[in-house]
Amino acid sequence: MRTIELALASMVLGAAATSGAYAQGKPAEITIATEGAYEPWNFTGPDGKLAGFEIDLANDLCGRMKIKCNIVAQDWDGLIPSLIAKKFDVIMASMIVTEKRLAVISFSEPYAPTAAAFMVEKSGPLASLPGTGTNIDLAGDKAKVEQELQPLRDALNGKAIGAQVSTANVAFLDTYFKDVVDPREYKTVEQHDLDLQAGRIDAVIAQKTSLTATLSKEDFKDYTIAGPTFTGGVFGQGIAAGVRKDDAELKAMLDEAIRAAKSDGTINTLSKKWMKIGLE
Repeated sequence: MRTIELALASMVLGAAATSGAYAQGKPAEITIATEGAYEPWNFTGPDGKLAGFEIDLANDLCGRMKIKCNIVAQDWDGLIPSLIAKKFDVIMASMIVTEKRLAVISFSEPYAPTAAAFMVEKSGPLASLPGTGTNIDLAGDKAKVEQELQPLRDALNGKAIGAQVSTANVAFLDTYFKDVVDPREYKTVEQHDLDLQAGRIDAVIAQKTSLTATLSKEDFKDYTIAGPTFTGGVFGQGIAAGVRKDDAELKAMLDEAIRAAKSDGTINTLSKKWMKIGLE
């Protein structure tokens, strides 16, 4: 993860002082947490400031809700525990809505769809992974999904695949590939990207939008997306803002603001700005 200013870190620690300051009804101020290490969704720039699609979207939603918002950074694997502990009020960190997460927190209406993909070296043996240019819907017929995945299982047999810890990408590898690949878990996507460059792993799996941002960098000109994209199933119901289960009013406010941002084209405009593609 990029180094984050000490001042920003102290904001995270101090978030508990302001978070949860309301009991019922509309809050006057909330704290939104993001990871700050998942470009282009959210990242920390060289100046130590948070930037990205979700940072711009969070500011837009707060304006629509007419409340003051503080945006802070929090390590990925601490996001849900810290939300439950009331260190902040909302998670906006490219978090996919899954049944497992819905068991402990609530989510707003999704503000983006999600699709995962593999990134590999252009000149390597995995550059010609089967299914490139297609999509596999994991929510489809089980027998059909298994049939579509079998060529990939054969091609990836014995390979080391990197994924960020506590993500749907790990669940995907565990569900469909654990008996044929060597899964490696990393704290951040930057760490698995660096290991791919160093030749310590053969591929990484992440959201396609994140991989596209990575591939736009000069350091990754020798890498490419290969194989199909994956949606549905373990990849959940889209990307949304996470809130505590008892914050029904805040969830309703977020839902209304997200619907408005979709309707007037704001989300599409922001996605084109940061991801070079529309999300709608």
